[in-house]
Amino acid sequence: MKLSQMSVQGLQQFKSPLLQLPHIEEDNLRRVSNHKKFKIKTIQDLVSLKESDRRNLLHFLEDEKYEEVMAVLGSFPFVTMDIKSQVLDDEDSNNITVGSLVTVLVKLTRQTMAEVFEKEQSICAAEEQLAEDGQGDANKNKTRGWQQKSKGPKKTAKSKKKKPLKKKVASVPLPQSKQQKQKQANGVVGSEAAIKEEDDDVSDKGSDSEEEETNRDSQSEKDDGSDRDSDREQDEKQNKDDEAEWQELQQSIQRKERALLETKSKITHPVYSLYFPEEKQEWWWLYIADRKEQTLISMPYHVCTLKDMEEVELKFPAPGKPGNYQYTVYLRSDSYMGLDQIKPLKLEVHEAKPVPENHPQWDTTIEGDEDQEDSEGFEDSFEEEEEEEDDDD
Repeated sequence: MKLSQMSVQGLQQFKSPLLQLPHIEEDNLRRVSNHKKFKIKTIQDLVSLKESDRRNLLHFLEDEKYEEVMAVLGSFPFVTMDIKSQVLDDEDSNNITVGSLVTVLVKLTRQTMAEVFEKEQSICAAEEQLAEDGQGDANKNKTRGWQQKSKGPKKTAKSKKKKPLKKKVASVPLPQSKQQKQKQANGVVGSEAAIKEEDDDVSDKGSDSEEEETNRDSQSEKDDGSDRDSDREQDEKQNKDDEAEWQELQQSIQRKERALLETKSKITHPVYSLYFPEEKQEWWWLYIADRKEQTLISMPYHVCTLKDMEEVELKFPAPGKPGNYQYTVYLRSDSYMGLDQIKPLKLEVHEAKPVPENHPQWDTTIEGDEDQEDSEGFEDSFEEEEEEEDDDD
């Protein structure tokens, strides 16, 4: 893979990738890489600069040569990777167990350097503009607050008028005869009121017991309803999970069918090279490796049809022991230097589920076997009858 890059670009392995650009040589490269303000080591560093800073950095180039360098730089590829690991053809696709076949779905999206960094620069400019507007609004608010503080003193609140207090009327004493009659009347009325209060207490107690019973019934109905709702939610969640797994399985099958039926063109994008004698198309290598053990985990896949977007499935067996494993997904260009990408891939491997001892699908009894057993029993009885007849003779 590295030899392919070096042969296409005509550079050694440890040379700077900036030498792939036109009009930049070893002498000019020292000015660029050893600059005091900007530390430019890769092509991405050069593209991410502002236009004014980039022009000052490449001041040794004429305008025509600078425009040519910018055109080549903007045509370089910028690929993003989205990774998803799962176990297809399994009930729990997100659970990776010992010995299972892991499928890593890698989605590659290709853009040019010019498209990506123009968007980033426009977003940065918009954020800076918003920050400046926010500072201006804050200053305006400060001046308004100061103006409000500098206003005259507030008006004093009007004194509330106090309302005159009402005088209580003193009770006039009654004569003794009238007091006795009033006491008797009060006693009769008090006994009647006590009887009424007792009746009210009894009725209240009865109503309270009825209310308690109704509350219990309603609470039991609520509990039953909540249990039904929880069961219903669990069933709906299970159905959604099953539908998602089914859709993933169908999508993988459709991808395989498309890969078998469709014949995509291998003409993707022409590669810019100063020394390669023929026209070269832009292709990529994709694989998974263990950096610590320095071993390949999956077979390298040669991506030859990446125009805008491509989905690739990398398959490999899960490790033989449960635990956490960290692998690396590599994307290497077969034409450019310095555009390789690396992404970590973390796997959590669990123990395999126990194999059931008895399963209805494993019942090997066939109707023909029972018929054969019956026929064997019939033959044995027939032989016994023949032996008895021979004895009688």
